[in-house]
Amino acid sequence: MSHTAPTASPFPVQALPSWRRAVLKVGSSLLAADGGGLSPRHALGLAQFVSAHVQTGREIVIVSSGAVAAGRAIVPRAAEAGAAMAARQALAALGQAQLIALWQRFFERPVAQVLLTHDDLRNRRRYLNARATLGELLRLGALPVVNENDTVSVDELKLGDNDNLAATVAALVDAEALFIATDIDGLYSADPRTDPSALPIAEVPELTAQVLAMAGGSGSAAGTGGMRTKLEAAAKAGRLGIETFLFNGRNAEVVRALARDQLYGTRLRAAQSRDAARKYWLRHAPLEPGVIRIDAGAVQAMRGNGASLLPGGVVDAEGGFRRGDMVEIRCREQADVLIARGITQYAANDIRRIAGCHSRDIEGLLGYNYGGNVVHRDDLVLV
Repeated sequence: MSHTAPTASPFPVQALPSWRRAVLKVGSSLLAADGGGLSPRHALGLAQFVSAHVQTGREIVIVSSGAVAAGRAIVPRAAEAGAAMAARQALAALGQAQLIALWQRFFERPVAQVLLTHDDLRNRRRYLNARATLGELLRLGALPVVNENDTVSVDELKLGDNDNLAATVAALVDAEALFIATDIDGLYSADPRTDPSALPIAEVPELTAQVLAMAGGSGSAAGTGGMRTKLEAAAKAGRLGIETFLFNGRNAEVVRALARDQLYGTRLRAAQSRDAARKYWLRHAPLEPGVIRIDAGAVQAMRGNGASLLPGGVVDAEGGFRRGDMVEIRCREQADVLIARGITQYAANDIRRIAGCHSRDIEGLLGYNYGGNVVHRDDLVLV
């Protein structure tokens, strides 16, 4: 079956690469109604794109702006002078429920609100907790809708824009693709709104300084980020092996084509493969003082079978490291040989208490558990 090119799209069609999990970023300009508040006009098509892929077994996390715009419609009077930050936080608190309600109306599956702050993403333990929550929501078949927690954020610690938040969330959930819905067709050689000679750029193999210079400013009064922040987000995602796709979320035919794995927009390739990027990070991330000592059986399971490190193979833990720290893993019989390094799911004190036990006994010993692995195989690299 053939499909015609979307109306007025200057970009050629491209086949999307294979992906299993993705993040879709939707900006305020696609959700804000002309008279204030939120409009389902463009959100419906984007929701249909999400549903089409979820029904095939893929997983999508939505990063959605729009809470402040929604709140402004509820309390339209102007904010008092000098209270800009507090007013914005109040509007976000009022509008967040409206934003989630907008998305929920399009899906039969439950929509989950996830609000993140700067500290949630900079603090390794809170980062791991956010990652675990999002993973469990996807496992349960829910649709996570993520936004910055503007209600409690402060100016100097704000994440700044949801483009970069989306790139961080893509890393958080181990996504292979980042889709950014915007209000123009994709990346151009110059700003197409002011330069009629601007040419569409369908593919960017590498985000160079020259490419970044092509980015214009913000295109909408409702949004906080222009093309520049989208390219910065693509660069951040690309360093982790995640490809980014820019497309016009206002063009219904472009959005429908995405459901067929066809892109009319800009593909920003990743610097390296997802696996290679993660292994590089695991190999070079700073270590915390401390060691997890394991027995020879655990060494064989990790080296021979690519297994996670279970408490049954642990002998002892040295140091005072905490959950989420990067630590060394060494064999009891060869104390001077480094076996692996990885992100521990448990603090040193907890590991000493569960060393040698079965995974099912963790909760009985600690009163809680963060899963059956001391270090998950996705979070370790053999040395």
